[in-house]
Amino acid sequence: MSDSQPAVADRDTLTRFMLERSGVRGVLVHLDETWRNILERSPYPTAVAQKLGETCAAAALFTGHAKVEGRLSVQLRGTGALRTLFAECTSAGTLRGIARYEEPLPEPLTPRAFGEGSLLAITIENQPVGGRELQRYQGLVDLAADQMAQAFENYFGQSEQLPTRLLLAADGERAAGLMLQQLPEGHGDTDGWRRNGALFDTLGPGELLALSGETLLWRLFHEEQVRILQQAPLSFACSCSRARVEDVLRSLGAEESRASAESGMAEVHCDFCGQGYVFSQEQIEALFHAPEANAPGSERLQ
Repeated sequence: MSDSQPAVADRDTLTRFMLERSGVRGVLVHLDETWRNILERSPYPTAVAQKLGETCAAAALFTGHAKVEGRLSVQLRGTGALRTLFAECTSAGTLRGIARYEEPLPEPLTPRAFGEGSLLAITIENQPVGGRELQRYQGLVDLAADQMAQAFENYFGQSEQLPTRLLLAADGERAAGLMLQQLPEGHGDTDGWRRNGALFDTLGPGELLALSGETLLWRLFHEEQVRILQQAPLSFACSCSRARVEDVLRSLGAEESRASAESGMAEVHCDFCGQGYVFSQEQIEALFHAPEANAPGSERLQ
């Protein structure tokens, strides 16, 4: 590795790595075009866009960290000015995200804006090889933190009980995240976690956004024997489909679905990508007189 010139070839990339000397594993994510494609779908206030970008970076980080053979979603929800931050990353490296909020927004905008009783949920849906039924795993924790990274660190402290550090950053052009986690006892030297934590604290959000992955890892950890485990491309894509919209209409019930087509046609738009799906009255009636399609992942976003 060399830090003489920042490269950009690793943009829109997920990088898994190991710090061999200290027994620490990590994931680094850079989102450029991917993030801009998500952001252009809806005009968010600057502060909301920043939090959504951080959520998207976190979803990609956690997909690189966990064993995902389908998709992983991160959802923060509450009843305050911030209602929902949702991001989804698939094992194929595709991302999408959405935010829900009500103005006026508090300043500064922190996870506290979700209000009392808010929750952080991380959900993994795996599709077994040769299997039809999705295997679903979900972890829920109270959302009590002043920063997004702190909220996720609290989650891993409760769920995996391994020391974890995160740095997240986003602006109008790019989003990025860095995650470190200490391996169980017996990996690396005894001072490794403290030492790498001190190095981690020297990195700011601006550097995380600006530096290439190669440059960043070299500058921070060149004495820690960095080993790249995997690099994978990331991109925007939406998993909406007509079959999934049909399942949503079924979940609304026959009466409400029929009412949506009183004018003769019902049109449903995906909030993530803007794709429209048109249903005639006859097509809606057919939904309630045919076996359910069981489209993967047809749950509505609550």
